[in-house]
Amino acid sequence: MAKQYFRPGNMLYPLPAVMVSCQRQGEKPNIITVAWAGTICSSPAMVSISVRKERYSYKIIKDTGEFVINLVTKDLVRALDYCGVRSGRDVDKYKEMHLTVLPSRIVAVPGIGESPVNIECRVTETKSLGSHDLFLAEVVNVTVEDQYMNRNGKFELNQAGLVTYSHGEYFELGKRLGSFGYSVQKERKKNKKK
Repeated sequence: MAKQYFRPGNMLYPLPAVMVSCQRQGEKPNIITVAWAGTICSSPAMVSISVRKERYSYKIIKDTGEFVINLVTKDLVRALDYCGVRSGRDVDKYKEMHLTVLPSRIVAVPGIGESPVNIECRVTETKSLGSHDLFLAEVVNVTVEDQYMNRNGKFELNQAGLVTYSHGEYFELGKRLGSFGYSVQKERKKNKKK
């Protein structure tokens, strides 16, 4: 197997591609596209996003300490891209992309109505790391779209057509390859029979 060394860089792909909404009181809401977002803790539920200091949304999030992570479907991929290449200093992204301002339940920042999941977040810590600052945040509320709830009350998120980002391109999640724990399921059943 032939391999070669490559320059150090962020090669951890694919990543979730999300739209993060933010707003200062009395100003128009804004959206920033973020591919550097992740889950960091389950109890309490916490997430992180990394944002360049020169981005318009950076100062809004820094000042308010709140944001909403809006998951993206294939129907939102054009808006996702637009919100990553246009600045909220110059345009109203909600208006330009015909997105619905969705009032949040806990934070003062709206979500995006067309998103299947809106994750309301409060910043608990900011870490300056170089080109980006890392915002660590507690999840204070989650809004989910009814159409993805099954009869048993389970949220069928994988039916939403979520989008990922990999090395400069967007992809829709595809074929299911397994589920958590499937590699040892047969072994467990076998041991139970003994």
